[in-house]
Amino acid sequence: MGRFVFREDIAIADCAVEVWGDSLGDLLATAARAVAELMADPESIVEHESRPVMLTAESEELLLFDWLSEILLIKDRDRLICPRAEVRVSDVKPLRLTATLFGDVVDPERTRRNLDVKGITMHELRVAREGKEWHGQFVVDL
Repeated sequence: MGRFVFREDIAIADCAVEVWGDSLGDLLATAARAVAELMADPESIVEHESRPVMLTAESEELLLFDWLSEILLIKDRDRLICPRAEVRVSDVKPLRLTATLFGDVVDPERTRRNLDVKGITMHELRVAREGKEWHGQFVVDL
């Protein structure tokens, strides 16, 4: 399972996140978990809903950008926050992502909200394979 840290030294008014994963799919699932944790306490979310997601992109950076943008669209359109994702990504370009997001509709009585993530920026957006591990970085607009 991948890991992530929130960084305060890259974007002052927004939030920078670094993520690591054993594979590109693991990195993208970890990025989804990090964004969900910015938006709500994951302990207050029960997995009642799922959403399939399919995307195609020419690069790993664009795939991360499109993936996180899709997650925010689902949050804004359906009020659904998803701390868990199962993600598969093809090995050849264009990269094809097939994923399922798992989460729940925001319930004001039960969901402990954190920040309102408004968008993903291209600022300092990076994805690279480093040895056997994938490393990524992105900044979210709060």
